[in-house]
Amino acid sequence: MIADAQPASPLAIPDFRRFWLARFIAVFATLSMVVLIGYQAYDIARTDYGYSKSEGAFLLGLLGLAQFIPLLLLTPVAGWAADRFDRRRVAAAANLADCTIAAALAYATFADALGLPLLFALAAAHGAARVFLGPSMSAIAPNIVPQALLPRAIALSSIAWQGASVLGPAVGGFLFAEAEWLPHALSAALLIGSALLVSSIRPVRAPQEAEPRHPVRQMIEGAQYTWRQRFLLGCITLDLFAVLLGGATAMLPVFARDILMVGSEGLGIMRGAPALGAAVVAGWMAWRPLANNVGPKMLWAVVGFGAATIAFGLSTSFAVSVAMLVLLGAADMVSVFIRSSLVQLNTPDRMRGRVSSISGLAISASNELGEMQSGLAAAALGAVGAVVFGGVGAIVVTAIWAVIFPELRRAKTFAPEFLSEAPRGDLKEREA
Repeated sequence: MIADAQPASPLAIPDFRRFWLARFIAVFATLSMVVLIGYQAYDIARTDYGYSKSEGAFLLGLLGLAQFIPLLLLTPVAGWAADRFDRRRVAAAANLADCTIAAALAYATFADALGLPLLFALAAAHGAARVFLGPSMSAIAPNIVPQALLPRAIALSSIAWQGASVLGPAVGGFLFAEAEWLPHALSAALLIGSALLVSSIRPVRAPQEAEPRHPVRQMIEGAQYTWRQRFLLGCITLDLFAVLLGGATAMLPVFARDILMVGSEGLGIMRGAPALGAAVVAGWMAWRPLANNVGPKMLWAVVGFGAATIAFGLSTSFAVSVAMLVLLGAADMVSVFIRSSLVQLNTPDRMRGRVSSISGLAISASNELGEMQSGLAAAALGAVGAVVFGGVGAIVVTAIWAVIFPELRRAKTFAPEFLSEAPRGDLKEREA
């Protein structure tokens, strides 16, 4: 599977370069689309429906919930599909499904036929498509790079994600100001390109089950494996609850339109600012990956994430707000890198899709349910109060997790020193 002469960098591997570019343009397209869905929903609610700022903020929370429900329901199926079928084909099909959604958004916007019911339906459809993309793409990387290069590959993959997260919303915001349908049309074209790139990666043999099991049983095994690894479980749930409470991005349309008054262009810049900070950190980690004291570093990074969230909520300056969002993204990247490395390095290949889907569900729960939580809090406390409350909550959760998951405080490296007993099939695979 891997040449005898090991390359010095994942970028020296042609398949990884295709994978990297496919990931970059897919994230560019989908985040541009998602951010503008939120802005369009909030704007329509305020102008066409006469909603107040707090009612519009609550609507954004409901929009996040609409995206999360398909993710919740389909996550076990998506993880199983990534382990059962050709992962390239699963990822390509998810991109093409998202392409259809982007094209529908472009047409409805161009024809002035966009309303809240259609926006909610398309947001839910996007959630259903995205749930199949994450596990399949995450499980491809370990099959195309040597294990020794996997931490660098994860960091480089994060650069693709975060770099696209900077450019996608920013470019989308500026194009939206020129012609509201244009960024959605661009997203549709880019998603076709991503599907073609993924399909061009050389075929990877699907992992084989030692003993064929019913699909439902295989889905359950993925959850059991994750539950038994306390270090892995602690990392995933810390990110879940901290980001769920500290999700300032859900309120960005409110800050852009009614607090900082910077419009869709400012929204694009603010939405991309966390990704800019994350991309810088990911670039550093691609050069010098974290190796020591990974647990304590992750805990302190989440504390920094909460502090930056509080500062953003209290800021009335656009420049300061953008700076705090950059710091927020940089701190979050540390947690993302550690968690992703643990998932990939401590999971057998035949279960990578299922475990990645659970990790992806936690990420999506923290994002989409975080939007719901922020919307509810904003309805009671206002947008500023909701963001500050969330930042404080993220710090409190970190302190609690440091106590109930002492493995996080004691973890020095990515070595599986805290792994509990794995399912019998996995132990046999490790011994092979």
